[in-house]
Amino acid sequence: MSGSPDTRSLVSASSQLNLMEIDTIDDKEFDIPQVDTPPTLESILNEPENEEEPFILEDTCLLNTENIDAHSCETSSLASSDSGDPTHLKRKRKTVELSTIVHGSVLRHSILKGISAQIVSAADKVDAGLPTAVTVSGVIVVGTSHGLALVFDLNQALRLCLGSTATGAEYGAVSALSINHDCTRLLCGFAKGHITMWDLANGKLLRTITDAHPPGTAILHVKFTDDPTLAVCNDSGGSVFELAFRRVMGMRTCESRCLFSGSKGEVCNVEPLLTAPDLKDHPITQYSLLAMASLTKILVIGLKPSLKVWMTFPYGKTDPTSVPQLAWQFVPVQKVVNPVLAFCRGDTIHFLLVKKDETGTIHVIKQRQLQLNCDIISLNWINSRTLVVMDSGEKLRVVDRPSQEELERLDVAEVQLVYNSSHFKSLATGGNVSQALALVGEKACYQSVCSYAGQMVLLGTKSAHIMTLRNWRERVDCLLKQERFVEALSLAWSFHEGTAKAILGLFGDPAKRKGVVADKMVEVLFQYVERSVKKCPEHGKIQVMEQHFQDMVPVMVDYCLLLQRTDLLFNQLYTRLVKNCVARGVFLESLEPYIVSERLGCVTAPVMRDLLTHLQDNNMMDSVENCLIHLDITSLDIQQVVQMCWDNQLYDAMIYVFNRGMNDYINPMEKLFQVIGPPLREGKALTDEQVVMGNKLLVYISCSLAGRAYPLGDIPEDLVSQVKNQVFEFLIRLHSAEAGQEEELYPYIRTLVHFDTPEFLNVLALVSQVWETLQKTTTTPQRTTSPTPPTQGEVSTSLQTQLVSQHTFEDFKNDKQALEYQQRIVDILLKVMVENSEFTPSQVGCLFTFLARQLAKPDNTLFVNRKLFDQVLEFLCSPDDDSRHTERQQVLLELLQVGGVVQFDEGRLLGLAEKAEFYQICEFLYEQKHLYDKVLDCYLRDPLRKEEIFNYIHNLLSMPGYSSEEKHCVWDAALLHIAELVTLDPAKSADLVAMHFPEEVRPIITRLQDDLLVFQFLRCLLDQREGPNPQALLRLSPDLHELHIGLLCRFGPRQLTDFLKASQDYRLEEAIQITEQYQLHEATAYLLEQKGDSNGAFQVLLKTLKDKLSAVTSEKRSEEEGETEREEESPLQRVEGSLGDIIALCHRSSQSLNQEQRGVLWFPLLEAMMSPQKLLKGLDTRTTSEVLKELTMKVLNSMSSFIPLPAIIQRILQDPVYGKGKLAEIQGLILGMLETFNYEQTLLETTTSLLNHDLHWSLSHLRAAVSRGLHPRQDHCNICLQQYKRRQDSPDEIIIFSCGHLYHCQCLQRKGSGHAEPRLLQVWSCYKCLSSQRGRAGVTTETGRGRSTSLAQTKVMSREAGEEGRKVFAETTLDPQQSQSWDQLRCLYRGPSRLAILSEISHCHGNEKAGLLNPSQPGRGSIFHSENFQLKLSPPPSVEE
Repeated sequence: MSGSPDTRSLVSASSQLNLMEIDTIDDKEFDIPQVDTPPTLESILNEPENEEEPFILEDTCLLNTENIDAHSCETSSLASSDSGDPTHLKRKRKTVELSTIVHGSVLRHSILKGISAQIVSAADKVDAGLPTAVTVSGVIVVGTSHGLALVFDLNQALRLCLGSTATGAEYGAVSALSINHDCTRLLCGFAKGHITMWDLANGKLLRTITDAHPPGTAILHVKFTDDPTLAVCNDSGGSVFELAFRRVMGMRTCESRCLFSGSKGEVCNVEPLLTAPDLKDHPITQYSLLAMASLTKILVIGLKPSLKVWMTFPYGKTDPTSVPQLAWQFVPVQKVVNPVLAFCRGDTIHFLLVKKDETGTIHVIKQRQLQLNCDIISLNWINSRTLVVMDSGEKLRVVDRPSQEELERLDVAEVQLVYNSSHFKSLATGGNVSQALALVGEKACYQSVCSYAGQMVLLGTKSAHIMTLRNWRERVDCLLKQERFVEALSLAWSFHEGTAKAILGLFGDPAKRKGVVADKMVEVLFQYVERSVKKCPEHGKIQVMEQHFQDMVPVMVDYCLLLQRTDLLFNQLYTRLVKNCVARGVFLESLEPYIVSERLGCVTAPVMRDLLTHLQDNNMMDSVENCLIHLDITSLDIQQVVQMCWDNQLYDAMIYVFNRGMNDYINPMEKLFQVIGPPLREGKALTDEQVVMGNKLLVYISCSLAGRAYPLGDIPEDLVSQVKNQVFEFLIRLHSAEAGQEEELYPYIRTLVHFDTPEFLNVLALVSQVWETLQKTTTTPQRTTSPTPPTQGEVSTSLQTQLVSQHTFEDFKNDKQALEYQQRIVDILLKVMVENSEFTPSQVGCLFTFLARQLAKPDNTLFVNRKLFDQVLEFLCSPDDDSRHTERQQVLLELLQVGGVVQFDEGRLLGLAEKAEFYQICEFLYEQKHLYDKVLDCYLRDPLRKEEIFNYIHNLLSMPGYSSEEKHCVWDAALLHIAELVTLDPAKSADLVAMHFPEEVRPIITRLQDDLLVFQFLRCLLDQREGPNPQALLRLSPDLHELHIGLLCRFGPRQLTDFLKASQDYRLEEAIQITEQYQLHEATAYLLEQKGDSNGAFQVLLKTLKDKLSAVTSEKRSEEEGETEREEESPLQRVEGSLGDIIALCHRSSQSLNQEQRGVLWFPLLEAMMSPQKLLKGLDTRTTSEVLKELTMKVLNSMSSFIPLPAIIQRILQDPVYGKGKLAEIQGLILGMLETFNYEQTLLETTTSLLNHDLHWSLSHLRAAVSRGLHPRQDHCNICLQQYKRRQDSPDEIIIFSCGHLYHCQCLQRKGSGHAEPRLLQVWSCYKCLSSQRGRAGVTTETGRGRSTSLAQTKVMSREAGEEGRKVFAETTLDPQQSQSWDQLRCLYRGPSRLAILSEISHCHGNEKAGLLNPSQPGRGSIFHSENFQLKLSPPPSVEE
């Protein structure tokens, strides 16, 4: 039995701290300022529970100080799902990578079978009852519901059965247990309030305590302190008592002292600080600390030498069902061991560190809090770094405190945990507890979960369970039993690196610990390989077998490399895998990424041969190349590898093998030139493969000249100079090795120039730049890999990347031979390219640009004949044809910009450039001479860059750095060419003038001469354009505006009216004359109206309308109508537009005219519309007649707002068209007018009815609210604080406000809270509410406008002693508060007030008696003109009574 896991000795886990862990504690976590002086016990006991005064702690570790309060957390029943993070289980099922953190099984769960069996047996045989409490020390004690205490030794044998069922019936169930530190005494608390002390040596009852606390309350906790004569107990009344045991003259006594009264706040958990034997001399132990957790805060007090409160800390807002938890633990911090208190209520665990400094001062320091997504019902330390918590779903969570990482989660619902709910509800004594304490007791399990010596015991209804930390080997083996080899290796590697959490069983120095773990990992690797080979599917698809080994082999290789055991990888593991052909292939293919990343730099010869053979057989030549250029190839057959690389076009690998294997740097170039040379000499286009080879060749040459190895690394220092000389000698060879008779001189340089001239010259330039850089500085050697060879045109970027980090080599600038090589290559390039016509201007230009850059350097040593530059100039500026004009100009410009201008005669260069129309060259030369006025000529003459002249002029005139003479010269040149600029872009010209030449507008107009140009210029100048750069507004003289009006009449008549409305800078008389001259009647009418001559404007528009009506009724209209309608508006549309303008004019003018003047205005318009209708006869004119009648009806509707209806009807009847004939002809007009009248009359009546109803409803509810009775909050005056019934010396008026405050009338008068209103009514204001409003928003400016002003002046008269006060209601009036309430009621309708609507309608009805036909009478500020106006017909909102 002793061999089983569940019977292991509880003392096997040492209770002492592992001091080896001190160095691994994060010091920053505890570097926090000290706390202020704690409050006294009296101040805490006297403060009310509902006023939470937080204990202020400075915490620099918290990112957010507001998170000190725990947040409320909803809990679930025991059968509910996990309240934590549901994604945790999903993450555990994912494929584990090397970087994935694996903790494995941290806790070992065992059932104490011996104790469980005897608990069930005792319940059956001796009626012991169900288990209710458990405690562990040197023994295990289980209390039962029938008052028995069963004592078991560490071998789970029953030693003692304390108590009897008879005493159990008297005392109730065992509700609390505690054993002292030397395991000699046991304290038992009972549900009916009794406490007994037993001698564990002989089972003798030593004390029965019945008067230690108030009767009728159950014992929730009873616990020994470090002092065996001192204990504390906590009852269901929420009180805490100190029990002092004495023995005088052989008599055992117990003295009780109340530490905390439940009337001041109920305590539901207590936890004394217990010290291990090796920490007995700790300075904190002398104070005998006790932590208490009430429903609102925790307290830490010292029992010795005198009672003192050290700290109090509130929880903040929490769930009332959450259970407060406390747990002490000694933790090594900064190489000093100090106690830490963990406490929580809800989901946030707080930590407090208690320490004593050198001066003897005690500090309580707030630590970083721990947030968990669950409702915690149990909290225990299992060692100094690890916590075990249980949530309301009965799930254990193992948490590492320093990293705040959850290590494991176990479901212990099968334990059927015992809860202490009945004791918290004190059912045995009648249930006389508060509702808050009973609510907490629903989840209380204080007595069924306990920890001791790194182990935790759980008490179930029929069993006992123990949780123990596994050692590191157990955790690895646990994963191996489940065949989770990848997780096992990851966990073992975390032990190897020291990053694992909750480590147990690893001791000694770090090197020894790593060795032990490494041996275990090797053992796991062998098991992993054996299992993978054994369980490989023998039949099925090859992809399934490959996937099987692809999941295993990378893991195996990774850990072998991490352990630096390549011998194990290639000599032992590979030999086991090679028996399976699929495993062998997967293993060889998996080596490539490790070789490329240089994690694997050396491979044994057999494995290397197998690798190359396998890759070549599977046509994985890219992988072959990647592996070759990263490995040591000295053990291979060089000739065979080179042939393989050449046959499979592995040029990088071939170069690498030649360089590293044979120190040959020339043969690779010869082989590459043999491929790209012939097609270039024959003028054929290169294939993509040949382009890649050419690019590789350029990169290889650049690396060799710069001292770099290709494709990666550095050339050995003793070979750097030799390699450079060999490469130069190779490039300047007269003929190739296999030259024919037709081969030209210098074939290699010719080939490179033909392949890519710019990039070849960039190679030379970059190498020269590297030489100059190394002349000043040297860089640290660095091994870098080259990227994939670039395509043609991208080599320069690749070369810059290659040459970023250079190996140190001798200064090549001072090498005379190197200078000779440079000069020799330049001479060859000039001879090959200048004397040969097969090169394009761009290629020749690139050469001379390169030479110009080199010659412009201060330490240049090259020599170039100046006549060659003249020849190039002639070549570029004097072609046989005009082909490539832009290309030649760009080449010459680049040559000049890099310093080539010093090689030419500027006068001759300028002449040739002008002859060749190289205007950019001319511009460059003129800017060199500061002749900016001639630069403008260059822009104007260049057809491709004309538009850029405006930006050039603006920048030159705006930017600093130019002299005033130069700006003035450009100014004059711009004015000289203003006509060309306006013709080019009038808008940009206007912007330029507005910014830089505002005073030159008139001379510019004089210079333009062409009227169309003047019109375009003025239109852009006066147009207020919007945009990111709006034009500056110019204030021009009126004559210029009138000039623009005249030009608008000629070139843009349709834009004239808009301009007249937008501008105000013209003179009306002159503008009228201009518009009359060009017969633009709409514009003339607008100007006359602006002048004030409305009648004149009306006559102009009326004449225009008559002309358009005559065009409608003319005989030729029908013939021209078809063509006219296609081109522009029809005559009827023009009539409708003109009629709209004249009606709008009449509307605007009628506002300021009397009745007679309005008739003079409207009746001629009506006559003009009615008279043409008599001329329309016949069926073909019916459509026109109907349209004219509709327009006439529109006039009638519009004039009905200003002309009485009788006058309108009389005029209609007098008209010959409507006056004669049958009534049916005028029936439509009359009925239309009557329908409009009826609609508006109905609208007015409905609106009036609604407003009357709303007014009645509002006033009735206001009266009901005012006359409602008021209920005072207190029975005393809020000023003098005396009850009004007790003041019996004289009758006194009582003022009650709607806010519930009550005052004596005399008190309010003394405070000045009342003022007199007319009609001798006194208006009061609530003094307390008014004071609070002043404190928040300043002094109230209006008396009586506060919310607490009395709605009705309710007065209560106190008559005589014993006589009840009666209410006297004063006259109800609308005081300022009631007016404010009325305003609030009106605002409920969200829109214009219906009272305002009624007032406006009444106003309109009174002023315009005959205007009912027009509901949209124009008037500023009218609600009818609001687009959002809607008649609200919905019922009024209901008011809550």
